[in-house]
Amino acid sequence: MTAVTAVTAMTAGPTGPTGPLAAARRPDEVLLGFARALRAAGTAVTADRERTFLTAAAAIGLDRRSHVYWAGRATLTSSPADIERYDSVFEAWFSGRPPQLGPAAERARPPSRQAPLGEDGSGAETGEGDDDVVRARASAREVLRHRDVGGLTPGEREALTRLFGALRPEAPRRRARRHVRARAGLVDGPATLREQLRRVGEPGPVRRRRRTTRPRRVVLLVDVSGSMAPYADSLLRLAHAFARSVSSVEVFTMGTRLTHVTRALRERDPEQALRAAGQVVPDWSGGTRLGEVLGAFLDRWGRRGLARGAVVVLFSDGWEREGPELLGEQMRRLRALAHHVVWANPHRGKAGYQPVQQGIVAALPHVDAFVAGHSFATFEELVEVVARA
Repeated sequence: MTAVTAVTAMTAGPTGPTGPLAAARRPDEVLLGFARALRAAGTAVTADRERTFLTAAAAIGLDRRSHVYWAGRATLTSSPADIERYDSVFEAWFSGRPPQLGPAAERARPPSRQAPLGEDGSGAETGEGDDDVVRARASAREVLRHRDVGGLTPGEREALTRLFGALRPEAPRRRARRHVRARAGLVDGPATLREQLRRVGEPGPVRRRRRTTRPRRVVLLVDVSGSMAPYADSLLRLAHAFARSVSSVEVFTMGTRLTHVTRALRERDPEQALRAAGQVVPDWSGGTRLGEVLGAFLDRWGRRGLARGAVVVLFSDGWEREGPELLGEQMRRLRALAHHVVWANPHRGKAGYQPVQQGIVAALPHVDAFVAGHSFATFEELVEVVARA
């Protein structure tokens, strides 16, 4: 069976072709139409994913409907949240029935009560009943600090921007070879001898010295793939806070490729810095190739000294398109070069989370600290972890 015949069969009803694909005959038109319908339904399908989907479909063959299903699911989805939408659009596209999709936020978001954020900087929750009911008030800033940044409203994001403006990360320190004078420490023999000679042999104070410290380099690797899209803006603002406060910091974004964005984030104004980074990064909300991208970082920058003795922080949820073996090997190489490796996962601090993703399982043996990264409060904790490393 040829590819054209196979795709026509998949798009046909009992009596012939039906639905939006009735006029489509070429396989690439049918498959591209499905990918774009999936994008219209709310899934982050980029041009890179479309090409990968076509390549996978050509490799696995179009003689079975299940082949197309799994080729698309492996290349066009980036998180478990996309699977339900993918199944609905796939069934609609290849059967001619309209999709049964409602707003994703209404389907997935459980009912919850949240403290309101008022203009006066306070939130209030008031009980009803007798006069002895305890009424609690909490500041809007404190509530916002613990809110998941992936689900904030535009107004809350604007307030969060002001919190990032007040964040002042500190670089970790390392001992330097140079010594300076000190009140306590090792005896400085040459300085003590010079003091005795200056006094023409008369007894004088014993001079002491200690080693100075220098800032240790910090390297930030930020995952900007589709599954990390709700957190990408906040993570880049955190990276901008590091670039603004720490002199020896380097920032890269990871997706289907590796992009060096340190120069863009050196802009003093955070909005200009994020716009400059957005113009540099070509793979926003794309796929994830953590192992391949991390290998490119080590080959081009890491082994030349950028990662040697540095504190390296990876921001990612661990979803890996390729096999986990490559990621595990690259993490082993990174751990051999770096002084301290930190992995920040936005799902780490959520109730019921278990590190079962293949990428996380492969990386954890080579990580010194596995921390949460979903709220401003966890970002503050991460800043402390980096400063103490």
